Amino acid sequence: MPLTTVINESFDRSFTLYRDLIESIEESTLSSKLARLPSNTLGLQLWCVIGARESFSKAIQANQWSGFSCSLENTDNKVSVAEALHRSESAVSEALETIAEFSDVQNRLIIDLLEHEAAHHGQLIRYLYGLKLTIPASWKSKYALD
Repeated sequence: MPLTTVINESFDRSFTLYRDLIESIEESTLSSKLARLPSNTLGLQLWCVIGARESFSKAIQANQWSGFSCSLENTDNKVSVAEALHRSESAVSEALETIAEFSDVQNRLIIDLLEHEAAHHGQLIRYLYGLKLTIPASWKSKYALD
């Protein structure tokens, strides 16, 4: 199986996890923090995911890091977050589809983005448990969660 297929499948799995997460939570949960622990809100966790996707997509296309930015302005609105997750998912997919052969820089950026996606999976698992949220089936399956 070509590496590009593996990469695309890895992103697709991650995108599914984030879609399932946003569909499973109540809007009020987006403004929740973990009690008695240093944390930002769940919505700000997703803001970082969206911003990384948008920023890395631009960088992959430009073949160089171009700085971080995020289009999501309201991290407490479920519809806004879901739409931004979808847009950022499309941006990543389009960036990967438009390049026939990746440079070393692009390869590094792609792997860094996959690592970022996975790092937030781990952080969001803390939120799922800490806020006593229902864990989506896809998360249970991927990470053997109860």
